[in-house]
Amino acid sequence: MANILVTGSNGQLGSELKKIGFSILDDAFFTDVAECDITNYAAVEDFVKKNDIDTIINCAAYTAVDQAEEDVELATKINVEAVANLAKVADKEGCLLIHISTDYVFDGMETTPYTEIIKPCPVGVYGKTKLAGEAAILKSDCYYMIIRTSWLYSTFGNNFVKTMLRLADERSELSVVADQLGTPTYAEDLARAIATIMDDEERIEHQGIYHFSDEGICSWCDFAKEIMHLAKKECKINPVTTAEYPTKTQRPAYSVLDKTKIKQAFDIEIPDWKESVKKMIQEL
Repeated sequence: MANILVTGSNGQLGSELKKIGFSILDDAFFTDVAECDITNYAAVEDFVKKNDIDTIINCAAYTAVDQAEEDVELATKINVEAVANLAKVADKEGCLLIHISTDYVFDGMETTPYTEIIKPCPVGVYGKTKLAGEAAILKSDCYYMIIRTSWLYSTFGNNFVKTMLRLADERSELSVVADQLGTPTYAEDLARAIATIMDDEERIEHQGIYHFSDEGICSWCDFAKEIMHLAKKECKINPVTTAEYPTKTQRPAYSVLDKTKIKQAFDIEIPDWKESVKKMIQEL
């Protein structure tokens, strides 16, 4: 039995965790800023003590990649300072902290899937603050599990799939970047992986950094084409280069994650990204 605190529970992953739930033997507290402000150390400590929490799953994050370049203070507050608060409380109270991180901690210069031992090298504020959050956990000496993921989407919240479907109803064609490679991740698949980890009675023995995304490799352009195909949308997708579609933040050209470690440690089966996009669109 576990008492679980899920932070950022109104976001994509938090909402999926809420939907699938945990073991009937576990008590889960799904919170957002109104119930537990993780940027406030005292509030976190009080909540954890009051509810006898033994596992914290941090789904809260500042994820507006381009906006982070201008909103450095808020991105730092949520992605670094709040994570440090959770880690300090976890260390003090003997909790396991499961923290969600990102492929943006890498610069995207590799050409083969990123393993957990490759040294991170973020290029933008978002990636730098997420890596600093990881560092705060490692510094705290708490029991921890950092799970890096990529290209997250869900039936909840705003994401690439929903944006493509909306634009397809407004336009006859769209231009989408074709030279950035990665893997879409259905938030429900990640939520189920976390639930599997929570069912492992020896999970603390497996603490460390892990990578999780769905299986396969594609470009954003490939992703968009598959969305249109599955949703039966008559919208033409035109491939463009990153240079033709400039953004405030440099995106990783290659951010495929190697999932070998998490699959072996927890005997997790991961679906292909196309299967999961199909499932998500059917749910919509």
